[in-house]
Amino acid sequence: MLDDFESAPIDDRLRVTLRFLRTLTVDPERVGPDAVRPLLAAGVSRDGVIDAIYVCYLFSIYTRLADTLGWALLDDAGYQASGRSLFRRGYLL
Repeated sequence: MLDDFESAPIDDRLRVTLRFLRTLTVDPERVGPDAVRPLLAAGVSRDGVIDAIYVCYLFSIYTRLADTLGWALLDDAGYQASGRSLFRRGYLL
């Protein structure tokens, strides 16, 4: 999953959401109404799309603050454990 979500054995709603979030993060000028349509077509709710955008936004802020201010909240093992927990529980899509 962490190496390649495109080929990982995950729900298609999560895959299309991650694809959208990647675009939102690395190529935000391409994000508009047409970028959301694949999520809705895959069965992601409108609230799920909004939640995903908020999570992406907050992680982007936290990452920039952490990089700028030198924060280290967890070690690598802690981040991996947190990632496994989120993968198990998931986000509401």
